[in-house]
Amino acid sequence: MEVASSPQNSTFVTSKIEDMIGWARKFSIFQYPFVTACCGMEYMSTACSHYDVDRFGAGLPRFSPRQSDVLFVVGTISHKMAPVLKQIYDQMADPKWVVAFGVCTCTGGFYDNYATVMGIDTIIPVDVYIPGCPPRPENVLDGLIKLQEKIQRQKQF
Repeated sequence: MEVASSPQNSTFVTSKIEDMIGWARKFSIFQYPFVTACCGMEYMSTACSHYDVDRFGAGLPRFSPRQSDVLFVVGTISHKMAPVLKQIYDQMADPKWVVAFGVCTCTGGFYDNYATVMGIDTIIPVDVYIPGCPPRPENVLDGLIKLQEKIQRQKQF
């Protein structure tokens, strides 16, 4: 954003429209929580008053993929659940982002069996990984800030 002065000694603000759209998208994150396991408690604690995810513009979750732009995948994903996750991702409008929340979502965790997906990035593209078992709310907020930076930096059109 630039501040320029005119010959009449008044100032005006100029900016690229793409930067303004990036800023608006950064602070209006509508998230869809796809919660399947124990990490859900830590996910819910970020909305409490002590951590207050609402100050980042991500406080009101949407429970319809068509009204969401960030998919929070929280917990273990089984191969039986994978087609459902893919369908929800496909129903979201562009632009859309995905956050892998917890070690089971990121890598399969301590499950080493035929029923668990070893990382959701084998099903859908992931933008931000939040590791931990379960991740602390501070880590969740850090992942949200990283996602906001990514949203603002990317091409908007």
